Amino acid sequence: MPPKKQVEEKPGAWSLGKFSRSLKVGLVGMPNVGKSTLYNSLSKSHHAAAENFPFCTIEPNETRAFMPDARFDWLVEQHKPKSEVQPYLQVVDIAGLVSGASTGAGLG
Repeated sequence: MPPKKQVEEKPGAWSLGKFSRSLKVGLVGMPNVGKSTLYNSLSKSHHAAAENFPFCTIEPNETRAFMPDARFDWLVEQHKPKSEVQPYLQVVDIAGLVSGASTGAGLG
């Protein structure tokens, strides 16, 4: 019986993480620089308290901001799918970072 033929494996496309239809972004920075204000403007809401004192945000706030796209509308018109899932950006507002935050410092 002849030996099996050696198959040469070619490397595939490089990818980071799992493919999905959405993006997730976290707003990270120093205290009182406007992260919650940016979060409220991106989400078109006032879910996050944007007060003028340090460490106003303790628990992360999370929302979806839908991204209107003319190309998506064109694809829907051409192919007429049974359902439409609008593209969105998931925005997370994280508490301000200070030195020692990894040990619990800075959250009031």
